[in-house]
Amino acid sequence: MLAGEAAAEAARKSALPADESPLPADAVELLAAAEEAGEPAFPVAGDDRAAAFFDLDNTVMQGAAIFHFGRGLYKRKFFERRELTRFAWQQAWFRLAGVEDPEHMQDARDSALSIVKGHRVSELMSIGEEIYDEYMADRIWPGTRALAQAHLDAGQKVWLVTAAPVETATIIARRLGLTGALGTVAESVDGVYTGRLVGEPLHGPAKAEAVRALAAAEGLDLERCAAYSDSHNDIPMLSLVGHPYAINPDTKLRKHARSLDWRLRDYRTGRKAAKVGIPAAAGVGALAGGTAAAVALHRRRR
Repeated sequence: MLAGEAAAEAARKSALPADESPLPADAVELLAAAEEAGEPAFPVAGDDRAAAFFDLDNTVMQGAAIFHFGRGLYKRKFFERRELTRFAWQQAWFRLAGVEDPEHMQDARDSALSIVKGHRVSELMSIGEEIYDEYMADRIWPGTRALAQAHLDAGQKVWLVTAAPVETATIIARRLGLTGALGTVAESVDGVYTGRLVGEPLHGPAKAEAVRALAAAEGLDLERCAAYSDSHNDIPMLSLVGHPYAINPDTKLRKHARSLDWRLRDYRTGRKAAKVGIPAAAGVGALAGGTAAAVALHRRRR
């Protein structure tokens, strides 16, 4: 079995049970507004060959999930204030600079991994549940939550696809009642983190590769699927599907979305959802390659 196929199979097996949490009233209103604007009916109810893939940071959640997680660990004295300050600066650099210098990214990655090294996976999962309630639950964008719920109501599966740690992504997906999550995998041996990654982070073209593998395993038609992201780094994933959405987009993604008549929604200003255009057919597709093991969602060996 190819590594990409293994990733998809692991993700399928990890699909989460649906949540009972109600959809916020303002999210329902946003969907109603879209219907009144005359947008084509989407998603299509009963289309079981369609699914939706959502980026996490600044798409589903305000800010970076890994930073919120770091705040929770700092509160529990996992590390010192100077490390939190350094970690916060590294996260801000990625968001503000709009570039990803490999050396800078490696430094940030090593910093995050050093925090969890030597801790048990089960311990971090338990703490992660608490941190979600403390720092993340109130930062979910109601509008994006409504879009995900629309796919669920249509009988489709909804996946988070993120560079955040897969454990954190899995907790968020379960709390939102989504199908499951693909995320970056930190290595563990006998249930204890080693401070190393399995491959590379789930980022950029690697996201598209993981989505393609999961779609193949699930029997999905990517032309009928949707993807949502705020970042130009996710253009490969967005280009892979027939229904790409730019959510709270950065400058480069906004420009790209306008040029291709992709739909755009910005929930940062409180304005009603803005439609830029009907999704174009998926273009040349995403770049493939790299090691799928780096982006696989693997259950930890305990």
